[in-house]
Amino acid sequence: MGFNITSKKIDLDKLKEIGKLAPEVQAKKEARDKELEAIIKGEDDRLLLVIGPCSADREDAVLEYTHRLAKLQEKVKDKIFMIPRVYTNKPRTNGDGYKGMLHQPDSEGETNLLNGVKAVRLLHSRVITETGLTTADEMLYPENLQFIDDLVSYHAVGARSVEDQQHRFVASGIDAPTGLKNPTSGNLQVMFNGLHAAQQSQDFIFNRAEVKTDGNPLAHVILRGAINEYGENIPNFYYENLLKTIELYEKGEFKNPFIMIDTNHDNSGKQYIEQIRIVKQTLINCQWNEKVAKYARGFMIESYLEDGRQEPDGKVYGKSITDPCLGWEKTEKLIEYIYQTI
Repeated sequence: MGFNITSKKIDLDKLKEIGKLAPEVQAKKEARDKELEAIIKGEDDRLLLVIGPCSADREDAVLEYTHRLAKLQEKVKDKIFMIPRVYTNKPRTNGDGYKGMLHQPDSEGETNLLNGVKAVRLLHSRVITETGLTTADEMLYPENLQFIDDLVSYHAVGARSVEDQQHRFVASGIDAPTGLKNPTSGNLQVMFNGLHAAQQSQDFIFNRAEVKTDGNPLAHVILRGAINEYGENIPNFYYENLLKTIELYEKGEFKNPFIMIDTNHDNSGKQYIEQIRIVKQTLINCQWNEKVAKYARGFMIESYLEDGRQEPDGKVYGKSITDPCLGWEKTEKLIEYIYQTI
């Protein structure tokens, strides 16, 4: 066969002892998870920000960023609820390049997936324990969900995964908010097909057993823009796009309708500074139309310690090695603007 086993099978119980939360930390996580659930359900009117680095490339910089974010969260907690992006899997369009901490616990080192799983658990655990903030990660590999499901509070299904049946079905069994992005084509119906599947009970084989899921009523959509056959960006955060998305929500009679706007990727054309404009323009749309304000209640923002990006072998501490991000100074000003505006 073409699959060559290169390690012993992972002992899941033993693995989950790594980074296991202390009882008092677990209690705080559960309390925050209930707050997040209430926001998705519309029972709490605070704005949700899923914010942080494009990829969690190094533990020290991610921890410094989240410590700063925790201090800012305390200042804006009556209006804004923040979940730091601790994205440890990085999708690659053609399979090449840096694939995230799971593959390379040291971004300059060799691939070591077993050490990567341990590093991922320890990073999520440290962020929660040290800052009190609960974390978000991308479900790039559905079979890896079992390695981190006890630590992650918000899951995202990416643009290249949302059309995949396994991702949709696994999302239906997640007991946490799960955002499904529109595909790179921009086809909203594909995204809503995925949402329908995620919100329903599903039967399938998972982790070598037949399973039946409960359906995930906290699953929702993320608008991230599109790219056409000519490589041109097609943003979908504009007023008319939001109205169309709301129309599809209402036609489908989905549970807990919630729209998150991804301010980077094909909405910004990866021009990280444009994230500021996208947030401001969306807030104007919310002020103009009560229905838009009712549905569009979250932003996904790529932000790190330094502006922009560098090559994977770059040496600038806290600067993205994948997609370009807003630096901390601009991030802080943007959050303060949001706080003063809503």
